[in-house]
Amino acid sequence: MYQAPVRDLRFVLDELLGVASLATLPRYHEFSSELAASVIDEAARFAQDVLAPINRVGDSVGASFRDGAVQMPAQFVSAYKQFVEGGWTQLTAAPEFGGQGAPLVLAVAVEELGFGANLAFMLCPLLARGASEALEAVASAPLQARLLPKLVQGEWTGTMNLTEPQAGSDLAAIRARATPDGDLYRITGQKIFITYGEHDLATNIVHLVLARIDGAPAGIKGISLFAVPKFLLNADGSLGQHNDLRCVSIEHKLGIHASPTCVMSYGDRGGAIGYLIGMPHHGLEYMFIMMNSARLAVGVQGVGLAELALQQASEWARSRIQGRPAGANGDAAATIVHHPDVRRMLLTMKANVEAMRALALYTALQLDRARAETTRPRAPPH
Repeated sequence: MYQAPVRDLRFVLDELLGVASLATLPRYHEFSSELAASVIDEAARFAQDVLAPINRVGDSVGASFRDGAVQMPAQFVSAYKQFVEGGWTQLTAAPEFGGQGAPLVLAVAVEELGFGANLAFMLCPLLARGASEALEAVASAPLQARLLPKLVQGEWTGTMNLTEPQAGSDLAAIRARATPDGDLYRITGQKIFITYGEHDLATNIVHLVLARIDGAPAGIKGISLFAVPKFLLNADGSLGQHNDLRCVSIEHKLGIHASPTCVMSYGDRGGAIGYLIGMPHHGLEYMFIMMNSARLAVGVQGVGLAELALQQASEWARSRIQGRPAGANGDAAATIVHHPDVRRMLLTMKANVEAMRALALYTALQLDRARAETTRPRAPPH
């Protein structure tokens, strides 16, 4: 069973990086080592008591697909409700949108615990945080007011829609179209490999979709970014009718079966309503905000899984009896942890995990310092 490496995280944060220094920056003036310790302790309990026990259920039961809908294991639905109630989706978001304004370095520490306990579950809030960061940075004020509070609260989730069947990693080849319709756009096209593109954990899903406005230049310079919600919004902010989008299928994978990887189709009945994010033809630039957030998070996934692998390898080495260690007295077999080469391998794993953890947290700390000292220009209101 997963054991949260609280002591190791605290050592890196407090002794190696000295994250308490963030409190000298106005943006993080309420941050302290004591606050970080309290948050990490709570995250550790959630990871160990709620997420880790359902990790095997996620892989054995997985997400199921039927008639365009994805049903998650019941244990995941319950865990997500507890995740939202605990305020974990609000951790780093700006206070004006209902967030707690905590530094990213603290979120990375929390996310490592979640990834180590249950990677499939944590992929959903990972993408929602990235979508929120992109909207917070470049969306117009009206669009932020419409979408961000629900995303930050965790009532809605977000996705990243990049590639298409014919494009692969060459985003210059995408064909999804956006046709102007008054102040809105009609999105048509198909997107593949969309993590949590459809699920029943939240009431709405906000898809961030790359598409070309009719008449846009060829190549990456003609790509724009749109927010396309699963359900349209009424004037009072309540959920309205289902948008013209659907999940066509989910991938059959070797692992992380409780993370639905979807093929999404937009505009089968005339065009899905989409909201332009920022300025036209700057979509890839804006999407990189979300992509870079995901890149760091994927690195942190590696740390979490490596920590889990280290724990399981260490437990096996302490329980597996085989052979007599060199230089040992008598003929009795011993657990393999007593063999010098096994100990060398375990210590190498431990050193690598500790180095990766320190690097991930150091990266987040530098991003926090940069964010506290710079202001990204916002797109004009529209």
